Amino acid sequence: MWAGDSEWFRIDGDSVIGAARRAATRMAKAVNFSEKRAGEAAIVVTEAATNLRRHAENGAIGVRILRSGDRAGVGVVAIDTGPGMADPSRSARDGHSTGGTLGIGLGAIERLSTWSDSISVPGAGTVLAAELWDGVAPARPSVACLTRSMRGEEVCGDAVAVRQENGDTVVLVVDGLGHGPLAAQAAAVALRAFESGACTSAASIATDLHQALAGTRGAALAVAHIDPEAATVTFAGIGNIAGWIVDDSSRRGMVSMPGIAGHKIRRIQEWRYDLDAGSRIVLHSDGLTDKWAASPPLVVRDPVLVAAMLMRDAGTRHDDASVAVAEVTWSS
Repeated sequence: MWAGDSEWFRIDGDSVIGAARRAATRMAKAVNFSEKRAGEAAIVVTEAATNLRRHAENGAIGVRILRSGDRAGVGVVAIDTGPGMADPSRSARDGHSTGGTLGIGLGAIERLSTWSDSISVPGAGTVLAAELWDGVAPARPSVACLTRSMRGEEVCGDAVAVRQENGDTVVLVVDGLGHGPLAAQAAAVALRAFESGACTSAASIATDLHQALAGTRGAALAVAHIDPEAATVTFAGIGNIAGWIVDDSSRRGMVSMPGIAGHKIRRIQEWRYDLDAGSRIVLHSDGLTDKWAASPPLVVRDPVLVAAMLMRDAGTRHDDASVAVAEVTWSS
C-alpha cells in the first residue's frame, strides 16, 4: 500500500474545514466510492478537522488516496501539538466532551472508518489516522508513507514508493531538487523508473534512477531493500535523504553518498546492516529535521501513526516533506 494524491490543510479557520471536506469528497469519487461511502468520508474529515479547530493547537489534516493492488481507498491523518487526551478510547464514546459540545466527533470517526487509531499524550498532542475502503479492507501494510508539499505550493516535490518482491520490501524516498512543478516532475520520473525497472540490489536501483533523472533538475534519493529472511537492510542513498534503523531506545543512521541524482555524483555505493527483531526502518527527506528521538511508540504502533508523529514533530522546515516507516518482521 502507498499514498497517492494527497492534500494537507492547516486548520487555522472555519473555512479550511470545508476545503478539507471537499478534498475528501473529490478523492472518494476519484476512487469510485459509492455516494453513501463518499459522504461518510466527508463526515470523517469534517469531524476530525472540527475537533482540531475546537480543541487543538497547530492542527493540520492530510487527506490522501490509498492504493493496495487494484484497490483504492481514502486515508485521513490529523496531527496537533496539544492538549492531548489521557484516555482516547473514552474520548471516542458518544456524549463525552471536553469543550461543551455534543461529543460525537471521535465516535463518528471510529464508526464510519474501516480502520482508525490514535496516539495521544497529555500536554504533547495527538495524532489520529483513519482509512475508508468501499468494502472489506486489505491487510494492514508493513510500510506507511506520508508526503506534504511546502506551504504555498500546489504540488509536492517529494515522493515515496514501495515494492514487494519475493518476500522482500523495497522502499524509495525521492526529493526533487528545490520545490514546485519542476521538483515534482523530477520525482515523478524517478517513481516511474522505480516502478517499471528491475528490482535487484539497492545500488543498482539507485544507479538506474540516477540515469533516468538525466535531463531533469535532479533529486536526492534513497533506496532501502529489506530482506526479512536474512534479517538485513541494504541501503543506497544519493544526497540528503536520511535513513535510520530504529528500536525502542536508539537509532542508527545509514550512510548516504553526496551528490544529486541525474547530475554529478561521486559514486553509488550500498551498505548492508543487520536488523534485530522489532526494528523499524525510517526514511525521510530533509523536509524533516533529524531532531527526533527513538521511543517505544516508534516500534510498537501502526506505521502510519509513527509516520504522522514524525511529520508533526520533525517536519518543521519550510520545505516539501516525506517520510516512510517500514516494519521488519520475520519468523524466528
